[in-house]
Amino acid sequence: MTSQQSEEQRDPYAQREAEKYDNPIPSREFISEVLETAQKPLRLFQIAKLVDVPEEDEERFEALSRRVKAMVRDGQLIRNRRGAFGLLQKMDLIKGRVLGHPDGFGFVVPEDGGKDLFLSEKEMHKVLHGDIIIASVVGEDRRGRREGMVVEIAEHANKQILGRLGFEDGLAWVRPNNTRITQDVFIPQDGLMDAKEEQIVLVEVIHQPSLRSGPIGKVVEVLGDYMAPGMEIDSAIHDHNIPNTWSEELLAELAEIPDEVTEADLEGRKDLRGLQLVTIDGADTKDFDDAVFAKRRKNGWRLVVAIADVSHYVKPGTALDKEALKRGNSVYFPQRVVPMLPSKLSDGLCSLNPKVDRLCMVADLSITEDGKLDRSQFYQAVMNSKARLTYTQVHEMLTDKNSAYREEFAEQVPHVEALHELYKVLQKAREERGALEFDTTETRIVFDEERKIEAIVPVVRNDAHKLIEECMLMANVATARYLKWHKIPIVYRVHESPLEERLKNLRTFLADFGLVLGGGDEPTAHDYAEVSAKVAGEPYEHLVQTVLLRSMNQAVYTPDNKGHFGLNYEHYTHFTSPIRRYPDLLVHRAIRHAWLKQGVEGFMYDEAKMAELGSHCSDTERRADEATRDAVTFLKCEFLSHRLGEEYDAVITAATNFGLFVEIDPLYVEGLIHITELGEDYFHYDNARHCLKGERTGKVYRLGDRVRVQVAQVNLDERKVDLRFITDDSAQKEVSAEDSSPSSETPAGEEQAEPKKRPKKRYYNKKKRGSRNSKGKS
Repeated sequence: MTSQQSEEQRDPYAQREAEKYDNPIPSREFISEVLETAQKPLRLFQIAKLVDVPEEDEERFEALSRRVKAMVRDGQLIRNRRGAFGLLQKMDLIKGRVLGHPDGFGFVVPEDGGKDLFLSEKEMHKVLHGDIIIASVVGEDRRGRREGMVVEIAEHANKQILGRLGFEDGLAWVRPNNTRITQDVFIPQDGLMDAKEEQIVLVEVIHQPSLRSGPIGKVVEVLGDYMAPGMEIDSAIHDHNIPNTWSEELLAELAEIPDEVTEADLEGRKDLRGLQLVTIDGADTKDFDDAVFAKRRKNGWRLVVAIADVSHYVKPGTALDKEALKRGNSVYFPQRVVPMLPSKLSDGLCSLNPKVDRLCMVADLSITEDGKLDRSQFYQAVMNSKARLTYTQVHEMLTDKNSAYREEFAEQVPHVEALHELYKVLQKAREERGALEFDTTETRIVFDEERKIEAIVPVVRNDAHKLIEECMLMANVATARYLKWHKIPIVYRVHESPLEERLKNLRTFLADFGLVLGGGDEPTAHDYAEVSAKVAGEPYEHLVQTVLLRSMNQAVYTPDNKGHFGLNYEHYTHFTSPIRRYPDLLVHRAIRHAWLKQGVEGFMYDEAKMAELGSHCSDTERRADEATRDAVTFLKCEFLSHRLGEEYDAVITAATNFGLFVEIDPLYVEGLIHITELGEDYFHYDNARHCLKGERTGKVYRLGDRVRVQVAQVNLDERKVDLRFITDDSAQKEVSAEDSSPSSETPAGEEQAEPKKRPKKRYYNKKKRGSRNSKGKS
């Protein structure tokens, strides 16, 4: 140890490094400690001297250099312009992921939490959406947001970009399909690969953007013509980086799995092949995760929920497992699925198809007369589904005693009726528990033979849907309770209580209707349900329910069991869909470990690993939602593009500081009425009341109000529908003196900007080339 090293500056992890390397070097922790003590950035030779690595020892000095550079790469250190290395947090620097906005500006989402950092359009020219960067805080913008400057790009997220090819003045460029990437990618003539104008192409980025030049790339694949059927799904898959190919290693593993259940697979399993288990799913479903059976007992009910035993086939660490984790979940587009597992498993060997033997994990539950979970038993089994039933068939069997389905499935009718009787008990218990159940409308797209939208129709949820939902909820609760008792770390499905600021705004909104949300600072789902019950049948019922729903948080996967607010459960996890959700597969592995009674320490995942896996699966779930929303929005815009000038009734679904979003009633398509369409007045956005309020006239436009609109313009590139305001049926209201003064603030948690039609700059080497309009709100 040199004289510079005090007793406190010894490497606390020297032993660990010595075990890993023949010629050990100082640990990352020690290097950080030395820089902390120095209280200033240091050059490499200065660091080497303080950690006792002589420059003469070329091998160790080079290893130290590589470690310091790795710490820079990982965001632990930053190298300044003088070549000195400093601690990131000491230099007021923030590492995070860039979140681009269609209007050209963006944000840095810090890796360690905290408020986002605003990036101006000028700064966004240096980066692309998704990049991981180091940024410095340079002050506040005019809206009081922390504003940042790009210091360094730690990782480029966009190695490839999908977009539409265009030509201008002899130059070729690709307009990205992802609206969060607002810079065109310029293509040299030798990088076109014979692609034609207006074709959708995949571009490899060969030069990332800088302040003075935009990204440059070359075409590596031509996907097809713009507007070709299915192109919107291909675009969404590429834009959101959804894995959609199987590796050779995975296919080799898959080939080793038998096509049918073998005798060896049955060892140690309970035989349920004689039980009247049935699947109840949608008519177009191919992967059957779950089968159910119910029987009345003297003092309650027996409910058997059998779930496909995916964990028997997908072992930890295999290529199948790694790919399933990467995908996180299946992604369901209109008429197309990107599955989490190959079809041999998802549609075949793991799917609980009728009249064939299948391996399953079983939750065998005892339920009391009043719908409470009494006891639960979990075991592995083999089953044979007696029938594949659809929601429509079951609903008709239950509501029409003369239904032909009652004759076709005569053997299953008594068991379906038993399930329905149990459902009524569970539904009553749900109401008493105070679980939330909002009346939202889901839609289904009906295509014609050319895969153009023929109609958008609402999906009506009947008792058959609700019956299966209640059975799955009960199985999920039983699973969470079982594994909580065994103290095995798992990912719970957590839905936290609403945030304080949202509760404050919600109470302000409810006060206008004479409503009070109980529960003080910590309201429960029961308090929410009481408000919902009070407005049942009122003209503003849907409005209040919408605002209640928007005040709540998004559910996530985490090992920290904080309960499920919306369902009002203390313990809740996902057990019932391992074919299409990776968290369910993790839970199945935990159950199997509990059977083996090897203790918590022997489980392959600890809580830290579960936290990492839960965060990843929450991200892939959001990725799937965004991808499907992009594809559906494009389809709906294309559908409406053939209806320019037509007039429709609509209902206001959101108010913003730049206008009103409305849903066209018979079409279930959303569009924007710009604030300038509302009349000769100054309208201000009221965040708490979810409305636009006229300064002079006192007119108020709020959620749920009905209006008459005309389709004015459809922009497919921006996935945006502009509507012309004609009349309102219920929106114009005189506001009372009790209403608070208008506010033009943006809703909490959202960054809104008025859609602009300003020209955008293209950068190519150092020359400005052309322009294209900024993209609208996503």
